[in-house]
Amino acid sequence: MEDIIKKNDLPSLQWFPGHMRKAQRLVEENLRLVDVVIELRDARIPAASANPMLAEIIQGKPRLIALNKSDLADPAATKAWLAHFRAAGVPAVAIDANKGKGLKQLVAAAEDLARPRTEKFAKAGGRGRAARCMILGIPNVGKSSLINRLAGAAKTKVQNTPGVTRAKQWIKIGTNLDLLDMPGILWPKFEDMTVGLKLAFTGAINDDIYDQEQVACLLLETLRDHYAARLAERFKLTVDLPEKGYELLELIGRKRGCLVKGGVVDMEKATRIVMTEFRTGKLGLVTLDAVPAKTPPPLGEVAPKGSERVTEQSDEEEGQA
Repeated sequence: MEDIIKKNDLPSLQWFPGHMRKAQRLVEENLRLVDVVIELRDARIPAASANPMLAEIIQGKPRLIALNKSDLADPAATKAWLAHFRAAGVPAVAIDANKGKGLKQLVAAAEDLARPRTEKFAKAGGRGRAARCMILGIPNVGKSSLINRLAGAAKTKVQNTPGVTRAKQWIKIGTNLDLLDMPGILWPKFEDMTVGLKLAFTGAINDDIYDQEQVACLLLETLRDHYAARLAERFKLTVDLPEKGYELLELIGRKRGCLVKGGVVDMEKATRIVMTEFRTGKLGLVTLDAVPAKTPPPLGEVAPKGSERVTEQSDEEEGQA
């Protein structure tokens, strides 16, 4: 992956720091109200979709990792990533927010993590209450879909609870869990170009801020290196695929009839086809981040630079509530 990027002048992909700082302050101001933080990541890029500042921001608050879009990721790789997180002392579950898969396990895990704090509060004479959680994640990783699925048709505000304002609200999830919903909670900051590239592949970054054709070519080179047979089968190509992403994109364009006057390939149309089919899983189940060889310390793992795909295989404040 790193070699590919060196050969191409990929433009810098970066969110506005001001937005990130504003979102970080919002999280820090409301963190005291919750018992558990649910960190949402993309199962296809479990490392690249992490915010490396999260461990510092949540200040040791119990954390649960949810790998969303697991229906689009390599099952063996997802299993390996879950084992990796658990070995680091961080509970983790795989989910599909759109279809509701794994959400019962997610809620149960969040309740379990919150139990020591809720029980401590009750023993101290406080009024019994449900566990409280906050969901954090980079943009477009599926936070809205997850909240909507958890809340169901009726999003019920939990009244007489600190923090209910027009900017944020408490949503009751079942009988034992309350979710603090805040818009635009966390913006990512990434300096590693491979991280930005993977976020572009999966659609976490707005397509309008980078050269889509160039990114499509880089995606094809990555898939050629690791999923060549699948790529050939989907687009009805020979197994002997071109090494250059541009040549491969042009070949796919011809196979799909993306031609304009003079038999020239419409590269914009071919680009849309490749990106759409990858993001919707039509190119198969793909994971682009490898599980680090070394298990990180609890709550401290961050996206490793240039990681590649997995080979197949406070109580006082609470008393005011």
